[in-house]
This record gives sequence, structure tokens and C-alpha cells, in this order.
Amino acid sequence: MTAGQHRPVPYDPELEPGLAAFLDLVERIPLRADTILANRAHFATIIPPVEQIVGDRPVLVEDRVVPGPEGAPDVVLTVVRPKDGVPAGAPAFYNIHGGGMVLGNRYFGIDGLIEDVLRYGAVGVSVEYRLAPEHPAPAAVEDCYAGLVWLAEHADELGVDPGRVVVTGASAGGGLSAGVALLARDRGGPAIAGQMLICPMIDDRNESVSSLQYDGLGAWDRNNNDTAWNAILGPLRGTDEVSPYAAPARMADLSGLPPAFIDVGAAEVFRDEATEYALRIWATGGQAELHVWAGGYHGFAGFSPAAEVSRAAVAVRSSWLRRVLRTP
Repeated sequence: MTAGQHRPVPYDPELEPGLAAFLDLVERIPLRADTILANRAHFATIIPPVEQIVGDRPVLVEDRVVPGPEGAPDVVLTVVRPKDGVPAGAPAFYNIHGGGMVLGNRYFGIDGLIEDVLRYGAVGVSVEYRLAPEHPAPAAVEDCYAGLVWLAEHADELGVDPGRVVVTGASAGGGLSAGVALLARDRGGPAIAGQMLICPMIDDRNESVSSLQYDGLGAWDRNNNDTAWNAILGPLRGTDEVSPYAAPARMADLSGLPPAFIDVGAAEVFRDEATEYALRIWATGGQAELHVWAGGYHGFAGFSPAAEVSRAAVAVRSSWLRRVLRTP
């Protein structure tokens, strides 16, 4: 190892207050195998009721209970639509929440989904999936895929063009979005217009340089990542038996996928696996747009929205969505 090989990339100074707030609010309890449930309970307290999230914004919110994977429980979806309705052939956003596949619920991140619904005249769907360790892989990705199938099958009822559906998520939600895109390809499932993978969690091996740089440092560090993947995969972790739908970096063939938008901070654990995923899509002739943001911590745009780099990140996401959805 050369001198300084695993020295962390410094944070953008404008982002540091947001990072401190993230750590104080979200990661108050170190995430370890024996604290997952305590962290989950704490996490639930920081997600407001959906009525509070909606506020006075002109959207309708309803829950749907839809068939789950074969032999598994039904899946609950939250559907968000503009109060004034949508024109025929509207786009749809299928949102998968973060939380390391061990924390969170379908309302985590729904604020951004509501904004996209109003901005693009779209329908938003957020899926509740089973969490590890009680429900190890592939429970989460199968639940998410079942919800996507329901969305595609009910596109006419929802006023949605099934060819204008974007699957989107951050962190674990980004990894599950990638897994859902792979399942749709391999099962001949819904034709997804695009997959938006924000700081995606896609590789159980946790061996990259960036994972070593952020060991005990920053938001969702190497230790959190180890805890979550151990819960998700159990004794299969690190073996050749890991499902590539649960850990998409394990998929040997990344050809034939819908266009991918991959966005990650340069100062976080997932930097290298996200970058490698884009490189491998390009190697097959596929479409991927990669943005690695200098000094960005995990989830920086959400916790430091006023920072210049965060505004830039939001702008390029919007640009990609307009191009993929063919909308002004």
C-alpha cells in the first residue's frame, strides 16, 4: 500500500453542516447486528406522517394492497397523483426507499416523489418492501418487482404510459432499483424507461478503495454497510451464491438494460461500486449517465439542499428525467 492510499477525500466545506445534521439525526445509534431494531425504531420517529409530508400541496394520496411475489404476503403501495388529474399517457415514478434494506418505510423520501409528481404531471408509486434480517434476500427485491408489475398492469387505470415509467431510489433504494431493472430484463417484465440510481448500494463485498476510505467516517460508513449486507445475505454473503438481483454488482451481464442515471458523492463508501457499474454498462454498449460529485457525502443533496453542489446535482437529475421522459 502506498502512502496515503486510503486517505479519505475531503468533504466540500459547504456540505459539512448538513453532514453533521445527518449524523446527529439519522445515525445517533451505531448500526450493528444487535442494534438494527433500535435503529429501525429511531428511524421511524424521524419520518413524519404522510399527511404532514403532503401539507397543502395539491396531490391525492392513497394506499393500494397488491399481490406480492408468489407464496409471499401482499405488497402495500402508496400512490400519489395530482388533484387535477393527469393527461392520458402521463409518466410514472416508481420509488424505492433507502435505509440499507434494514430500515425505513415507503414514506421515506416521498417528499421528493411528491415534488416530481407535481413537476412532471406524473403518477408516483412508493413501495413497502420486507426488511432484513427478518426477511433476507431476495425478499426486498421481489416485493419491489411485484409492485412494478402491478403498476405496469394497471397503467391504463392510473392514466400512465407504461413505456414512461422510471424506477428510482437512493442508497438501498438505488440498489433495489437496479435489481428490479435486472429482473424486468430477465423475466421479460415491464419495459422501464429509465433507472435512476442515487448513491446505489449494489455490492455486498464492500472491498473497494472508497469503502476503505470511509471506515468509521461519514454517513453510512463501511461498518454500517457490513452490518446491512450481513443482515440481507446471512451466510451467503461473499460467496458465489449471492443473487445478482440482490447485489446487482454481481450480475455478469449488464447488457440490455434501460438507460441508467447514476449519481454518487466522491466522499462516500459507494463511489467506486457506482462508478464501476456505469463503466460495465458502457462496456456492453448500454446507456448510462454518471455523475460523481466532488466532496459529496452519502445523500448530500437531501441534507445540504442549499449547497452549490447539491443544486447542481438536482439540476442534472432533472435534465436526465426530461430527456428520458421526452418532456419539456
